[in-house]
Amino acid sequence: MSDSEDKELARKRTAVVFAVRSGQITVEEGARRLGVSRKTYYEWERRALQAMTEALEDKSPGRPSIPQDEEKQRLQDENAELRNKLFVAEKTGEVRDMLHAYELHNAKTKKGMSEEKKRKRRKKP
Repeated sequence: MSDSEDKELARKRTAVVFAVRSGQITVEEGARRLGVSRKTYYEWERRALQAMTEALEDKSPGRPSIPQDEEKQRLQDENAELRNKLFVAEKTGEVRDMLHAYELHNAKTKKGMSEEKKRKRRKKP
């Protein structure tokens, strides 16, 4: 059967299912028009309604995500973790440098204050 014939048959089945579901014809009449048993008709109806329900479900916008292989995902996760560790190490170095500069500043300030006290003591006689 060609693609166009398959589509035409599917359209005919859909029209019969809708006619039965809307009460225009009975299940027996629908099965007769399609040349199948009632059991087969009910199976087709179930599949049609299920497909219609799935087609009408909300989907996330955009393209579907592309599944990644596990090794690539593991490497990306590891890369992100290492970048985070590098960031923390860089910030730790910056803080250490700031503390060192602060300590040097305090040491100079204290040294300057102690020398000033010594000068004042010498002048007091």
